[in-house]
Amino acid sequence: MPLLVAFVAVVLMNVYAALLIWLRAAVYRVPLYRPMLLNIVLSFVPVVVAVLGIVGLLAIGAVGVALDAPSVARVVLWAYIVLGTIAWILFFPNAIYLITELNFSHRRADDPVPLWFDIVQTLTLTLSGIANAVLSMGVVEFAVTAVVIDPRAGIPVFSWVFAGAVIVLGAIGVYLGRYLRFNSWDVRHPIGMLRKLRAHFAQKGKALEAFGFVLTHSVLIALVYVPLYLLASEALRAP
Repeated sequence: MPLLVAFVAVVLMNVYAALLIWLRAAVYRVPLYRPMLLNIVLSFVPVVVAVLGIVGLLAIGAVGVALDAPSVARVVLWAYIVLGTIAWILFFPNAIYLITELNFSHRRADDPVPLWFDIVQTLTLTLSGIANAVLSMGVVEFAVTAVVIDPRAGIPVFSWVFAGAVIVLGAIGVYLGRYLRFNSWDVRHPIGMLRKLRAHFAQKGKALEAFGFVLTHSVLIALVYVPLYLLASEALRAP
């Protein structure tokens, strides 16, 4: 039940963010800013991947029990977890990327849209991305932990290490997406990515800028995620 409530709340946040973007165009007679709508969809992908991952885990477990082949099922399970987690990590930066939408780059000097509306609209958009990130990461971390130990026993150290690594990788992905315009699917062209990275960080001050960007974004996500995951874990362990 807690997971269902969280999922519904996150979906509603995404719907509200999209509604405000549509109302901005409809009420104030300005062009619809489609990139924001696209970013909402991309931001929600990690949630979909995480939920489908849970469904897949349950299906593998059920098949293993039905075939009475626990050893085979465990090998398949771990292969599924590794590949599924890698796929999810590639899409995870799309969620926290919405933090960077707070730059109001969609506003024009003669914009008829009141500033207060754009503040609420972009803040809702950003919060929807953070909500997507927190929910999807919580689902993945809990699933990975549950495979190793009984989740009712508490949160192991490796679980926090996993979460910390994902948060840092997500922040790095956001930096690469915002400043080098990389997308999740660009991993299909690693040579081209490496060339762009080398050219970018050859510029003076870019390495320090990237460090500051990753550090500040990672701390922000961690401050939101850690207490929420602790509360969720306590709720799931409660009798």
